[in-house]
Amino acid sequence: MTTPCLLLRDLDVIKHVMVKDFDQFVDRGIAFSKEGLGLNFFNADTDTWKVLRNRFTPLFTSGKLKNMLYLMTERGDTFLDYVENLRSKKSELPIHVLVQKFTMATISACAFGLDLDEDMYKTLNKIDKMIFTPKFSLELDMMYPGILLKLNNSIFPKFLKSFFINLVTTVINQRGGKPTNRKDFMDLLLELRQKKTIEGSKGSVDDKVRSLELTDDILAAQAFVFYAAGYETSASTMSYLFYELAKHPKIQDKVIAEIDEVLKRYNGEITYDCLNEMTYLQQVFDETLRKYPIVDPLQRNADMDYVVPGTNTIIIKGQTVLVSVLGIHRDPQYYPNPDKFDPERFNADNKKDRHTCAYLPFGTGPRNCIGMRFAKVQSQVCIVKFLSRYRVEPTKNTPTEVKFDPMRVVLFPIGGIELNILRR
Repeated sequence: MTTPCLLLRDLDVIKHVMVKDFDQFVDRGIAFSKEGLGLNFFNADTDTWKVLRNRFTPLFTSGKLKNMLYLMTERGDTFLDYVENLRSKKSELPIHVLVQKFTMATISACAFGLDLDEDMYKTLNKIDKMIFTPKFSLELDMMYPGILLKLNNSIFPKFLKSFFINLVTTVINQRGGKPTNRKDFMDLLLELRQKKTIEGSKGSVDDKVRSLELTDDILAAQAFVFYAAGYETSASTMSYLFYELAKHPKIQDKVIAEIDEVLKRYNGEITYDCLNEMTYLQQVFDETLRKYPIVDPLQRNADMDYVVPGTNTIIIKGQTVLVSVLGIHRDPQYYPNPDKFDPERFNADNKKDRHTCAYLPFGTGPRNCIGMRFAKVQSQVCIVKFLSRYRVEPTKNTPTEVKFDPMRVVLFPIGGIELNILRR
């Protein structure tokens, strides 16, 4: 009742599987009912994914992100008021709960054009547990790969599908089925929806043209995955980043000095160009994801028998291959003294000669994280807003070393992380 998988450790082999020979490893190997949100961008099968990727990649250009930036900065100001209100009563606060409030608000605004009230926050917290708590259905699919698809079952409860179908339907009706001038994620989906059917590009002369009817089910599946991936990964990353800054005050001082200096040049306004000039903050962000990659392991399925280049090893058709991002990121072969938090690992000189597969927080190759740039910008806005007003210190309850929660699908600190938030 178990299915053997192959763990890839050699970076050149990983590059072959994830990049060079990607066409033979397109699927992630976690398939379930298409009616149960299974057509979402993350889990979609090869044919569906190729069409979606072709059409959805332009949704995350720098131009589109610049259009959404005002939504993020507005939520950032609201977030600061929320933090100040809590901090006035007690300065020692669970950092993940705080930043999750920001990312939920930002994703809701950027994806659906919605402002959240307390009832909606409660519903989203309920949904959080449905998405990120391990389920027996996933265990079953590991024992019998493909069984969920055959039985037309989903790894998610029906409530989740109903919630996102209703959400998308409500927004579509509010906008009369047409894009508005908000230029948010839902507007971009509505632009595609007007075409009714979207087609993928042909990979080769012999490749068939793949098409996909853009039903509300498919729109709901994309809204679901954009929401789920967008708020939790950023919230956890920022929690770890503030945790490391609290433990390393000199690094925190350097980040704050850079933020102050760049913002002064931009008259206090957070713009896309302004964020790009905060190079040390980007190094700190990258080092945080080096030490705490949120999604682990990466998973791919072989579409056909595959001989690993330079070896006699055959990955058989249908077999799953795994890549442990945490294992690579904490391997002293690639990162000396890997438990040390050192943003200088990501300065221009240290970065340039590193193997491209030694750093995989967003995956790599064509099926990497499509929302990577969105996640970075969203997180940077929150960090810049927060550190412009506050600094963080450990409390007596702050763990000296983070342990990961086994009852969470992503790498999440067990018990959370409490920090002391002080006005600068």
